[in-house]
Amino acid sequence: MSASDATKAEDFREDDDEVAATATAAHSDAAKARQGSSRRARILRLTPRRVWSAISIQVFSSLTRRIVFLNLAALLVLLSGILFLNQFRAGLIDARIESLLTQGEIISGAIAASASVQTNTITIDPDRLLELRSGESIATFEDQEDALEFPINPERVAPVLRRLISPTRTRARIYDQDGTLILDSRALYASGQILRFDLPPVETTPAWYENMWQQAKLWLRRGELPLYTEVDGGNGRDYPEVVKALSGTPASEVRVTQQGELTVAVAVPIQRFRAVLGSLLLSTQGGDIDAIVQAERLAILRVFLVAATVTILLSILLASTIAGPMRRLAAAADRVRRGVKTRGEIPDFTERRDEIGHLSQALRDMTDALFTRMAAIESFAADVSHELKNPLTSLRSAVETLPLAKNKEQRDRLLSVILHDIRRLDRLISDISDASRLDAELARQSSEPVDLWQLLTTVVDVARETASADSAKISLKIDPRLKDKLFVMGNDGRLGQVINNLLDNACSFTGPNGSVRITARRDEDEVVIAIEDDGPGIRPDVETRIFERFYTDRPNREDFGQNSGLGLSISKQIVEALRGTIEAKNWYGADKEVPAGARFILRLPLAKG
Repeated sequence: MSASDATKAEDFREDDDEVAATATAAHSDAAKARQGSSRRARILRLTPRRVWSAISIQVFSSLTRRIVFLNLAALLVLLSGILFLNQFRAGLIDARIESLLTQGEIISGAIAASASVQTNTITIDPDRLLELRSGESIATFEDQEDALEFPINPERVAPVLRRLISPTRTRARIYDQDGTLILDSRALYASGQILRFDLPPVETTPAWYENMWQQAKLWLRRGELPLYTEVDGGNGRDYPEVVKALSGTPASEVRVTQQGELTVAVAVPIQRFRAVLGSLLLSTQGGDIDAIVQAERLAILRVFLVAATVTILLSILLASTIAGPMRRLAAAADRVRRGVKTRGEIPDFTERRDEIGHLSQALRDMTDALFTRMAAIESFAADVSHELKNPLTSLRSAVETLPLAKNKEQRDRLLSVILHDIRRLDRLISDISDASRLDAELARQSSEPVDLWQLLTTVVDVARETASADSAKISLKIDPRLKDKLFVMGNDGRLGQVINNLLDNACSFTGPNGSVRITARRDEDEVVIAIEDDGPGIRPDVETRIFERFYTDRPNREDFGQNSGLGLSISKQIVEALRGTIEAKNWYGADKEVPAGARFILRLPLAKG
């Protein structure tokens, strides 16, 4: 390459570097611009509608609406019953009747006193006296018979009636003995009072809803009440209460007007010395009682509005203590579900002594169990990979070396290694398959009472029958009084697998002259099973590791690869699934320094009932 070509190449590289730097700066500026625009966009997106939507989601959630609705529904039912006020209206009518009766007796007594005839006076007409002839005389009571026919003098009664009726809003009518209207308080006027006559109302057609409302009121109010109609001609005998009063008995009647308003009428007799001179009819104006009831309703409505406001506020407060934590728990559960790299944290409401606190604790425990299970799966996968690589590596080396073998002896030794590794792989795969299915099977299997007396007896008998001549002796010791009293909840097949694993492990560490002892006893609400051997014991540095997966520390006399290291791990998994515990420790004889063997202690809760 010439010098000019090298110079051109150097220039091209410098130009490329400048372009790259320019592109990087432009990309950085664009990124900053995008961040600023996204921040401005987020600020602009906070519109009043979005703010109100967020507030409505927080305050007026579905649970909040249901709580408010149910509380208001009960309050509305109570309000409807109170507003109907049947009992109050009936009591008000009875009180009004009693009041009118008392008022009528007072007024009728005053009228009777003013209507009495003075029989100790003689009335002489001077004109008649001049017309007399000689020998004639005037009959004293001849001209007073007509007056005695009308003992109630309207002119004398009217002022009394006006004074007694004016303070009240009651209408008073006086009827004579024949039921003829004599006086009506509507037509009484004081001296100097301007006469006023009501003109007939202008005929207007009420709206359809007003007609419907009046008809509804008339239908609801009337029931069995008679309809009030004004009697033409002033004949009081058309009123049943007037007829009873003329016979000397006070009477009352409740009616409803065409407008659906209640009116009360009371008739009392006007009598003097037990002689009935006439009848006094007192009646309330239409709407008086309804006005009182309406006033009570308005007062109740005001109380209802205050109660409804308090109910809504308390309901929202109650819902916030329920819906808010539930919303936070749901959001945390979603974060846990979507979280891939980070672990979502469930809010802690365990200080609450209610269902929310229990739910929070359950979700936290479930999340911890989930992540523990995920960590266990990852660890299990790593352990499986490691354990499978060892025999595969040995198998690969043996297969690669087999073609290089020079004689039959070398080939036979390599073939034995290959067969040994294949058997080891088969054992590992079987144990791994069993361990991976164990959780699912324990979750699906239903627990039932298991008689440990029968189970231990059967397992020990089978172990004795299948043991070789140089195996350790197996003994079982259980108090005979505990027969039919050692029941636990679980699955007999899995519990038998645990006992078998512990027996096989103890026998493998015990020599031909040793023994394996199994005992079972009750300890309060638990069954304690101890399996003790005469082996070398457990080294202090591995006591915490013997239940780990794939851990194995076999005796020297046992061939390498005969054990997968999953037996004790599977046993612990089964026992913990049954809410029990398992531990391993050494036991000591006369020499307290050297272990006399290993002891596995299994604790299971007794079956209730």
